[in-house]
Amino acid sequence: MSEIQKLNFDIKLQNHIWFWGSYFTLNFLRWGAYFNDYDYSFKSNLIEFSLHIPLVYFNLFVLVPNYVLKQKYFKYTIALLISLFAVYLLKTALTYYIISENIWPEANREYKPFDINHIFAVCIGELYVLAMASSIYLTLTWLRERERNRSLRENQFKIKLKYLENQIQPHFFFNTLNNLYALSLESSDKVPDVIIKLSNLMEYVLYDVKGTKSILLIKEIDYIQNYVEIEKLRFKNVEVAINLESDIEDIKVPPLIFISLVENAFKHGGLNNQNLKIKINFKIVNNKMLHFEILNNFVISQKNNPKGGIGLLNTKKRLKLIYRNNFSLQYKTKLNYYIISLQIPIHNED
Repeated sequence: MSEIQKLNFDIKLQNHIWFWGSYFTLNFLRWGAYFNDYDYSFKSNLIEFSLHIPLVYFNLFVLVPNYVLKQKYFKYTIALLISLFAVYLLKTALTYYIISENIWPEANREYKPFDINHIFAVCIGELYVLAMASSIYLTLTWLRERERNRSLRENQFKIKLKYLENQIQPHFFFNTLNNLYALSLESSDKVPDVIIKLSNLMEYVLYDVKGTKSILLIKEIDYIQNYVEIEKLRFKNVEVAINLESDIEDIKVPPLIFISLVENAFKHGGLNNQNLKIKINFKIVNNKMLHFEILNNFVISQKNNPKGGIGLLNTKKRLKLIYRNNFSLQYKTKLNYYIISLQIPIHNED
């Protein structure tokens, strides 16, 4: 609505010229053929269009912004009537001095200025042109404004999504570096393996998924497996099982959408630092949805909330941005297991 309120010359000048030129030509040929007098038709249309055009733009750029958009309808009506009367005076004078003393040659009899029928005929004709031209202009302006808003929303979506992705990645690497630091203090021989795995993870994040909206699920699972291998180096007793219950070869998903859920399993399940068990399942449901489920055991006395943490929060925000309400993310506990279930629409590779 903001651009319509401004009502500037947003539509290209050549489009204005093309519209009025085409309209003038159509009227000239139409009335010239009707009266079999193209000379008169040209002169009369020249007079009329020299008044139509200023009235239309005066209405669009002065009257509408100052009265209609401010809901001053009475003032707008008065101003429009005054404008129409001024146009009537000019049209009558120009016709009288340039074309004929008969100010309404199209009628069957001679009319004098200020005859009520002549006034109504001129004003109705002007209102017809005013309504048609203004409607076309405002419609085109509204369509352009709608396209601008759509583009703006899309850009804002991309910026917000990128912001959330950039938050998730440093958060993940920060945790991994902490793990590496802990191992280095122990002079562990696992450090070189962790560094290699971390390098693979960084390559995936910095090069494979950079700027992409979707990635093959197979690659995302490889990324998760690398992460799991790093965590296995940190935990003494951990069992991780990744099950693929369907054919997922061509399925695409948003990059890094599952990693926060996997991190959460290690975070909460690993607090007791013993006998950590994690199960990760991928399954296609009804050929339309990808069902992801991750389970991890925990000590029942723990009072940890699986919904906490910046990673999970950002994951939910990303899902909302990408899928709106067309996804399901649920948390629950069953016996001594945290269970997180995520269901998103599948995206096959093109």
